[in-house]
Amino acid sequence: MKHQVVKKIKEIEQIISPPPVHWVGNGFRVHNFFPGHGIGAQRMSPFYLLDYNAKYLFPPSETPRGVGVHPHRGFETVTVAYKGRIAHHDSAGNSGIIGEGDVQWMTAGSGVLHKEYHEKSFSRKAGVFQIVQLWVNLPAKFKMAPPKYQPLPHENMGKYFLPDDKGKFGSLDD
Repeated sequence: MKHQVVKKIKEIEQIISPPPVHWVGNGFRVHNFFPGHGIGAQRMSPFYLLDYNAKYLFPPSETPRGVGVHPHRGFETVTVAYKGRIAHHDSAGNSGIIGEGDVQWMTAGSGVLHKEYHEKSFSRKAGVFQIVQLWVNLPAKFKMAPPKYQPLPHENMGKYFLPDDKGKFGSLDD
């Protein structure tokens, strides 16, 4: 006998207006949705920071904008690029480019120094920049894990089509 799994769709509890923008370095103009804004830390665990860089038109620059070397430890960052290109380098020797539709998963673990900035060719030609970054707290047993970098290019991601042509999740290509 085959059992059918019925999933209950959760209702929207609250719509939060974007908080004021602030700059992270000179390349990321972000709205920091949490922590704060009435969302308790316990409720969001294991997520503890969400920065959203809404669409923003950057002018051309010979010097890439971004944020210089800074430390991370005990958590992971998940960065999704919607528009623009971001370069990343860290003290563990990891580096890469996060292009449109790509995701970067960085485990800071025992600690890493890293920097992120607009990729050189994007900086020179400029354009619309839009990203989101989520910080995920690591469980205590993984807080001292070695740092690592996992690029997830959009062309390697699957697609899921919603029933009745109501949309899709996945690649930006189509």
